[in-house]
Amino acid sequence: MRKWLPLVAVCLGTFMLLVDVTIVTVALPDMARSLHTTFADLQWVMDIYALVLAALLLAAGSLGDRAGHRKLYVAGLVVFAGASLACGLAGNPGVLIAFRAVQGIGGAAMLATTVALISHLYSGRDLGTAFGVWGAVSGAAAAAGPIMGGLLTQHLDWRWIFFVNLPISVLAVAMTLRYVGESRGERRGGLDLPGLVTFTAAAGLATYALIKGNDYGWGSARTIGVFAGAGVALVAWIAVELKGKAPMLDLSLFRRGTFTGVMIGALLLSGAAFSYFAYESLWLQSTLGMGPVTAGLCFLPMSGAAFLTAGLGGRLLADRVSPGLMIGGGLLLIAAGSAAQMAVGTGSSWTVLVPGLAISGVGVGLATPTLVSTAVAAVGYQRAGMASGAVNTARQLGNALGIAVLGVVFHAGLTSSVRGSGVPRPVPVADALAAGQGEGVVAAGGPAQRPVLEHMTHAAFASGLQSVFLAAALMGAVGGLAVLALVRRPSTGGGHGGGAKPGGGQAEWSGSESVPVAMEL
Repeated sequence: MRKWLPLVAVCLGTFMLLVDVTIVTVALPDMARSLHTTFADLQWVMDIYALVLAALLLAAGSLGDRAGHRKLYVAGLVVFAGASLACGLAGNPGVLIAFRAVQGIGGAAMLATTVALISHLYSGRDLGTAFGVWGAVSGAAAAAGPIMGGLLTQHLDWRWIFFVNLPISVLAVAMTLRYVGESRGERRGGLDLPGLVTFTAAAGLATYALIKGNDYGWGSARTIGVFAGAGVALVAWIAVELKGKAPMLDLSLFRRGTFTGVMIGALLLSGAAFSYFAYESLWLQSTLGMGPVTAGLCFLPMSGAAFLTAGLGGRLLADRVSPGLMIGGGLLLIAAGSAAQMAVGTGSSWTVLVPGLAISGVGVGLATPTLVSTAVAAVGYQRAGMASGAVNTARQLGNALGIAVLGVVFHAGLTSSVRGSGVPRPVPVADALAAGQGEGVVAAGGPAQRPVLEHMTHAAFASGLQSVFLAAALMGAVGGLAVLALVRRPSTGGGHGGGAKPGGGQAEWSGSESVPVAMEL
């Protein structure tokens, strides 16, 4: 039993950092009331964590290879714990957003080193078992996030969704220092700082422009200038990666259709399947009047279907169905599930979401278990770390950009409905609704006005959510079709796809078949 204690140490950190991706969704209305946030503030609370994770994952993996995986993992735990404490104590939205970013730094350090630590700690059958447990823990984290957030918010306070990380971090640090040995990877060149800076600038500026476009105006010089800055940073990143001796991502990998298809699928999967959770949560709580716990439970149809499908699909379909069909078909199911949720209307209850969430969950369960292993098989064992890091970076970037893009269409649909209702000052009313203040908008009217305002609120949220689900369905459909067109079954003998492991035989990257399940957020 003692041999599994190092795995417990690694899984504790993994569970914690993945829970924090989704735990905030059901706490948003309480945060809005407590800190008097705007709609943009709520978007940043969710977005900045995923954005920093995406920006730093590849660089953190390289740093762990050089400095030591255990050392970086422990440092990540300490940073994450300190940032969680600061988030829980935050007195205004700016402080909360800033320390959510610091949380992302710690999370990137942990997520980038867990695969290497497990690969170093175990071998043979134990390695497969370890990755299987890690995958189950990570899947449970994704499902547990909204429920944990609801329980802590409703029975204690929203700040406890951050305070709960402190005892878990202390235990994880103590167990890591006691039971986990140090390991390092190959040191190939220096850290790609120019690539890190330009990639972070491109992703950050694009997200900022999407979130602040409503405030600045989409045609304003400021918004256009920020988008232009993102474009310049992206071009600079491409130039740096093409010319650098040790790039964070070798862009020549995109010459392989399978790798390109997987990256497109990974980028669009998160936006299509998960980025609308926050807007659904606002509707469930500020319009339907649900408590945080009940709202969190409403997402179980997706997480439960995904968990069951991933387990059953991995056993029954992995050897019978091509990865392109698994991933592409899964994305098309996610698109269908998002489209099904467009049935939400003015008088709808939460049950209208169940069929669509369940369908999307089946799609998630089919698509995600083979993302990383397919990318690794396409580029070769020697670049497995870069390929897996790239896929997970795409997943986090897709989540960050998805929240921002869906926020734009949600606000536009909601504002259009409010304007059509004839209420005075429609823009401030729409902003208040988007910021989770639906109950306050209704309460501000007199007794005769409240039924009208309540109907207006329900209609506005329905309009905003319909726009969100349409956009998510389009993301899923585009991703699914791209994957079906580009991804091919990898060769088994080390052909052009580079799938052979040194020494001959079929590629097997340290139990990578289990890794993708663990990475789904």
